[in-house]
Amino acid sequence: MNTQSFKQSDIKESWVLLDAKDKTLGRFATKIAVILSGKNKPEYTPNADMGDYVVVVNAKDIKVTGNKIDQKKYYRHTGYPGGIKSRPLSEAIENNASEVLKGAVKGMLPKSKLGRKMFTKLKVYDNSEHPHTAQSPELMEV
Repeated sequence: MNTQSFKQSDIKESWVLLDAKDKTLGRFATKIAVILSGKNKPEYTPNADMGDYVVVVNAKDIKVTGNKIDQKKYYRHTGYPGGIKSRPLSEAIENNASEVLKGAVKGMLPKSKLGRKMFTKLKVYDNSEHPHTAQSPELMEV
């Protein structure tokens, strides 16, 4: 039995549109990571970028389970002594929901050049409008 290896020229990339309205953050992020890495295709190759472009709309309407909306905190440091800042997930979603979803997906991709290349194929928008109508993304139900 021969092992088939795919090259960049053999890969057919498509655009996928996903709606984040009333979806659970972590479960939705795993679906996005699978599509970005190409694991949903039968010709998946771990050492090649086989994934599709993903456009996510309505990121502001993403949901979380339990008490995470109040208990989960996002930390950053200013670089100065005593300069640690924190904000709850509710405030992070209110201010920039697309960054919350991007951070969840980024943590599920490989930590390498290939993972960074996959991550550039993710486009997240807070409302239902996006500038990628020319690529005619197909709506996928997750």
